[in-house]
Amino acid sequence: MSEPRSKARHRRSRTALAVGVPLALTAAGTFAYGTDLGVLGSTALQASAATSTSATPAWAADTADGFASVDSLGQNGTYGGRGGQVVTVKTQAELEKYATATQPYVIVVAGTIAMNPVGKEIKVQSDKTIVGRGTAGHIVGGGFFLGRGVHNVIIRNLTIRDAYQGIWNDKDHDFDAVQMDGAHHVWIDHNDLRHMADGLIDVRKDSTNVTVSWNRLSDNNKTFGIGWTENVKTDITIHHNWIRETEQRNPSTDNAAHAHLYNNWLEDAPGTAIKSAYGNYSRGGTKMVLENSLFQGIKNPVVKDSGATVVQRGNSFSGTSGRNESGGSAFDPKTYYPYTLDKAADLPSVLKAGAGPRASLGTTAASTKAVAATTLTVAKDGSGQYKTVQAAVNAVPANNPSRVVIAVKPGTYRELVKVPSNKPHVTIQGTGGSRKDTTIVYNNASGTPKPGGGTYGTGGSATVAVEADDFQARNLTISNDFDEKANQNIKDQQAVALRTAADKVFLDGIIVSGDQDTLLLDTAAKDKLGRVYVSNSYVVGNVDFIFGRATAVVDKSVITLKKRWDGTSTGYVTAPSTAANRKGILIANSTVNGDVSAGGFYLGRPWHAGGDASLDPQTTVRNTSLSNAIKPTPWTDMSGFSWKDDRFAEYKNYGAGAGPAGTNRPHLSDAQAANQEVADWLAGWTPSAS
Repeated sequence: MSEPRSKARHRRSRTALAVGVPLALTAAGTFAYGTDLGVLGSTALQASAATSTSATPAWAADTADGFASVDSLGQNGTYGGRGGQVVTVKTQAELEKYATATQPYVIVVAGTIAMNPVGKEIKVQSDKTIVGRGTAGHIVGGGFFLGRGVHNVIIRNLTIRDAYQGIWNDKDHDFDAVQMDGAHHVWIDHNDLRHMADGLIDVRKDSTNVTVSWNRLSDNNKTFGIGWTENVKTDITIHHNWIRETEQRNPSTDNAAHAHLYNNWLEDAPGTAIKSAYGNYSRGGTKMVLENSLFQGIKNPVVKDSGATVVQRGNSFSGTSGRNESGGSAFDPKTYYPYTLDKAADLPSVLKAGAGPRASLGTTAASTKAVAATTLTVAKDGSGQYKTVQAAVNAVPANNPSRVVIAVKPGTYRELVKVPSNKPHVTIQGTGGSRKDTTIVYNNASGTPKPGGGTYGTGGSATVAVEADDFQARNLTISNDFDEKANQNIKDQQAVALRTAADKVFLDGIIVSGDQDTLLLDTAAKDKLGRVYVSNSYVVGNVDFIFGRATAVVDKSVITLKKRWDGTSTGYVTAPSTAANRKGILIANSTVNGDVSAGGFYLGRPWHAGGDASLDPQTTVRNTSLSNAIKPTPWTDMSGFSWKDDRFAEYKNYGAGAGPAGTNRPHLSDAQAANQEVADWLAGWTPSAS
């Protein structure tokens, strides 16, 4: 097997180059993508009594994680009413008007709405975001119903309460906070649900691709029921919920194909009238993965039927009694989507601070007097302000003081794009329903002849080059499709898709695709800091395809290994070129896989650019799923420099490609790992979408 071309060829002159949106993962060895952002520019009904605004608040770009982020049933993730008109409602009539409309809407509930009659459940239609304004949005005495086929719905930041009719185990009043019968792609997030006549949440009749996250569920008999069907179809994620003073269905999960429960806190406080009957219940044919949850004072905390599955990992039990069961095999959630676990012991502080409605959600630019970003539109068909992305970049004024969003409509844009250093605060954002819908692509390689003579060099081959600070990219694909096989006459085949040489670069929910040298994360100069945060994204390549001297984090993402042009499965994930006393490349909470052979890929090798012995390359890979493509000795030398003289380490990785610590496979100690967290890399910068 021939050695891939050495990075020594990069020694020729080089050109120099927060949180979280969810994405869908597919099973190891496949190559498909999730979605983040919805469709912009849809028509909408005109508001009557309700107020409306054309300014789209930042939170309206938020999209679901978990199974609600997974592409299926013709829906690419869950983004709600994004792209529809933003309306603010204060009455039941207004709320019902927009929630039941056929168009997409972002509906802001700005006060307390008492439902009439008591128990009424508004029949929400597809493509809706319903969100409370700060902590003021209350629905009293009723809730929402999502019928068969309803999809792409977000319910956030609301308090839904007090449909209780005086009977604890009420068989006569089916008054739920949220009920779905045959719906799909639903995200229920940061709500306070309590004191209803029946259940707080019912996910019934083959409803699927549901995520329930960061809610407070309390003061009720039946908390959360899932199933009521003989079919085994439901895929559901339940995480970071505080469930307290509830008796049963916490939740009860019947015939769920995939039920992933993690970081939930179930609390039955002593000395109260409400006593728990059971906690998490896996019934029928359910396959349940239950991780890092905390059970305090719960009777029968984990129960499973004989035909059901419960795989427990990292849960904590305090003052519990009765049944605590597990058994069978389930599934690996990280083959569907990425996620990060908190410690079970930390959940009281985490959820007291973070669960339930947030004051910062539901506010618009108008209500907060924030300056809205300037938006420039790009469309190949001429329906935007510009036909190319570069033309829009050119239109950004030099030294612009505030954010400029370049909104790129779906299509394939075959062009080179450069954001120069004097144009900071630029966001390039695809407006399609999936990051696959908008692609910027070109096919230069390092050795490609330039029209004026010479060749491009590695850095110059980039399809998109970013030299301006505070740059963001989201919901699109950036690719270099240089064909190595067809261009064997070209000696230097490094072909960069995206090059960054700036500080505070946030790459959120994108695909960066190529072969050799896909993603160059550099700095403006050797002595300059260049922080890059890559989140909820895909990076695809084969040789040194995440490389450079930036202080870079790849978090909650998928690194997809790709065969080389000749069909061989050999390669290197990272090639850091870190300056001494700086942090290099951190891969955290991610997945490394691909349709490649076992044991062919290294995690990294040290790139001493230009033979510079003063460099101290660093790659840390931690809390990441590694496929069997990773070699048992995952680090190797490069161009005469030994990896053992630089900084390469792992911490708590898992999967077929993970391995025990040894001389040729260093692991961080817990104390060392405490100083190699994402926050240590970002050094005071908190990436946020804008």
